[in-house]
Order: sequence, then structure tokens, then C-alpha cells
Amino acid sequence: MTWLDDVRWDAQGLVPAIAQERASGDVLMLAWMNREALARTLDTGEAVYWSRSRRSLWKKGETSGHVQRVREIRLDCDDDAILLVVDQVGGIACHTGRERCFHQRLEGSAWRDVEPVLRDPKAIYGDD
Repeated sequence: MTWLDDVRWDAQGLVPAIAQERASGDVLMLAWMNREALARTLDTGEAVYWSRSRRSLWKKGETSGHVQRVREIRLDCDDDAILLVVDQVGGIACHTGRERCFHQRLEGSAWRDVEPVLRDPKAIYGDD
């Protein structure tokens, strides 16, 4: 049995992973990991996730350069969620060009963008 066996993986072999900025404590994003992604994250010291839509591994920042240097990996009390404490390179974690993915706030009965775009996503990823 390895440390990976201690994680309670869901029926698809995945676990949610929250990335938190070490310096500020801000929650940057939520993504998914499978065993290989979590093992690679530990081995490389940089966040690797599992894309449910593409059904493949992706290293955070491989296109944008906004990698997440992992300083701590934590497992929650139910063993079914991962917390990565990271140093976010470039200050942008979200594919929308914002600092974090949680940039919408519920105001009344509507979601409102409350954080600025720091860099145009087209400048980061191209026109795709």
C-alpha cells in the first residue's frame, strides 16, 4: 500500500484538488487529479491535473507559463479532497486571465465578475 492508496478516489478514479496561493491564502482554482497526476505533482514539484473534458493529463502552465510550484500537498479529513499550497507563477491561475478562477460573486440573483482580467486570454493562449 502506498500513500496514493490512502486517497478516496471517486468512481472515475478522480479526486478534487484545490490550489491555494501560499503567500495570500487565496483559493485560486479547483481541478481534478487522478493517481498519475498526483504522483507527477509530487515528483516534479509542479501541479499536474487531469482534464475531464480532454481525458488527459495537463501540467498547469504548460501553455501559458503560469505554472504552480507546489509547496505542500494536503489531504482532507475524509481523504477525498486534495489541497495544493502553491506559489502561482505570473500571478494568473485562471484561463480567463484573472488571478483566480473564483472571480464571480452572487449579487442578488445574478453572478457578477468582481475581479479584473490581468491579461487578455488571447495574448496568453492565442486566438483558439
